[in-house]
Amino acid sequence: MSRHFDDIEAEALRLDLQGRAQLAEKLLLSLDAPSDEENLRLWVDEAERRLRELRDGKAREISSDEALRKARAALS
Repeated sequence: MSRHFDDIEAEALRLDLQGRAQLAEKLLLSLDAPSDEENLRLWVDEAERRLRELRDGKAREISSDEALRKARAALS
């Protein structure tokens, strides 16, 4: 980790119990709600991974009908 991270961590650990709890809550919420830019980057990464798997023969295309049939079966 970087020195900057170590400094932030040390400062956070000096907070009282309530302060650490509030900070932890904010940090956890930030993981649940990515920014629009982060969300876009994650979807682009996923799309690129899926395309790579198709090209490498690790995955296969299926029709939308088959995908919906599988989804309905999994939900029932």
